[in-house]
Amino acid sequence: MDPIQRVASREVYRNNWMTVREDEIRRPDGSPGIFGVIDKPAYALVIPQDGDRFRLVEQFRYPVGERRWEFPQGTAPGRADVPPAELAARELREETGLRAGSMVALGKLDVAPGMSSQRGWVFLATDITEGEPERELEEQDMRSAWFPRADVEKMILAGEITDAQSVAAWAQLMLYERLRP
Repeated sequence: MDPIQRVASREVYRNNWMTVREDEIRRPDGSPGIFGVIDKPAYALVIPQDGDRFRLVEQFRYPVGERRWEFPQGTAPGRADVPPAELAARELREETGLRAGSMVALGKLDVAPGMSSQRGWVFLATDITEGEPERELEEQDMRSAWFPRADVEKMILAGEITDAQSVAAWAQLMLYERLRP
């Protein structure tokens, strides 16, 4: 049995990327409450690696009002459910134009489990082939560039990379490199 039970749910808002709902809940002690939940489809985040350099994308992030460097990532259009490896290859191609000969799953991440159901899969892309990006309309201001490993780490520590998923994915990469057989 779940420690919190959903009693009722109502959709508050919906668009092509997410649904917001309000759930009436009952706590384990029987007291009532509510949860606001943002439902978004699963996403894929890709760490493109070519030797000692890594590809990042930079774009304006409207909710925080600033441009941000991060690893390529996203969801399928129309909230479609796409297999994680297929979605990762698609996001890599769309945002950077890169194709990967090898795509290794590093793990999964929950975006903000206190308010969102969204989770994502992290992939390491290697054996890279360059190409032209196929960006969506919302990504028209995006740019991408290669950075040496040391620069990525400096950018994280300096607060130039603040995307939580990108920082967490970097930690997964570090553990993968240290612990892989």
